[in-house]
Amino acid sequence: MSGVGWDDHPEVVAWAGLPSLDGDVSADACVVGLGGSGLAAVDELVGRGLSVVGVDAGRIAAGAAGRNGGFLLGGGEPALHEAIAAWGRDAAGWLYAATLAELDRLEAQLGADVVRRVGSIRLAGLPGPVESDAEAADLERELADCRQQIAALRELGIRVDEYDGELGAGLFLADDAATNPALRAVRLTTLLGDRARLFENTRVLDVHAGSVRTEHGTVRADVVIVAVDGRLDVLLPQLADRVRTARLQMSATAPVPPGRLPCPVYGRWGYDYAQQTPDGRIFAGGGRDRYVEAEWTTDTEPTEGVQSWIEHVARRMAGGPVEVTHRWAASVGYTADGRALCTRVDDGVMACGGYSGTGNLVGPVATRAAVAHLLDGAPVPAAFAS
Repeated sequence: MSGVGWDDHPEVVAWAGLPSLDGDVSADACVVGLGGSGLAAVDELVGRGLSVVGVDAGRIAAGAAGRNGGFLLGGGEPALHEAIAAWGRDAAGWLYAATLAELDRLEAQLGADVVRRVGSIRLAGLPGPVESDAEAADLERELADCRQQIAALRELGIRVDEYDGELGAGLFLADDAATNPALRAVRLTTLLGDRARLFENTRVLDVHAGSVRTEHGTVRADVVIVAVDGRLDVLLPQLADRVRTARLQMSATAPVPPGRLPCPVYGRWGYDYAQQTPDGRIFAGGGRDRYVEAEWTTDTEPTEGVQSWIEHVARRMAGGPVEVTHRWAASVGYTADGRALCTRVDDGVMACGGYSGTGNLVGPVATRAAVAHLLDGAPVPAAFAS
């Protein structure tokens, strides 16, 4: 019961891999980290006519970028009404619009087989009968919060409907989508083709203005984008007081009857989440809030306590027994207020990360903003911590 469930996709299984860096190289730009965020940075840079070298410590998207829940959601970590209260209406609204635009771009690039535009459901609580008085009270509080979120979304003209169905009650966001995150990365890398020089299994040792030193050689570049979420505080210790690494855990099940989850579903304040793939498998995650201190770690081994809770979530989401076939974990980055980092760390060097569990669209938006800042002098958007 080990391994990453997403990697079973035939296109990921058939991935031939990229070479490792072998010696020193030079380019106009270097991108560190080849998950969804880093690949978006590569795409942006080559689209501007720059020569680009990209490096990743493992396989492309071998970290959280290929091991997350595969939710493609508008907005950032705080729900829209919370983001408006914390960051202001303009910043929160801009980020929501920018993430939906990034989703449109992904759909056009990758096709409907990779980006399934099925929407998403936010539930109050979890599906199934309420199991305790404490759960019932929390569900009522979350229903009230869902109503606040609906009001904020409607005020900005974002499509949203109340949800009251087989799974419970909450809201439905029609613009969102689902993906296999590992497949997304493989497909994006294939599309980039010969437009950039990309290297796997090339661990970065340090980053400075004009150079990225790896275990296999140094990349010389005037523009550097560090697109690393988990362990960003390890790679760039100067950011350790701004971003903190946590462990994300997930599991996958054998198929259950398809159609139970019509789209990505998250509940219990977003701590628990699942999607069902077309073949009926349930991919579930969550439980980090139940083991908070233990999950502030760079360790990526699954743990018994969190995995037990995730199996409980999978049963609730499936509406019956499940057989867990895969268990895995990865590192993600969190910031204190949920704003992702898009910040200059040296001359010509921008770092992006700290997506607080919502990096699938926020990350690419952040790295494109980083490119615009370095090349055009554009200000970092207020939705990001600069």
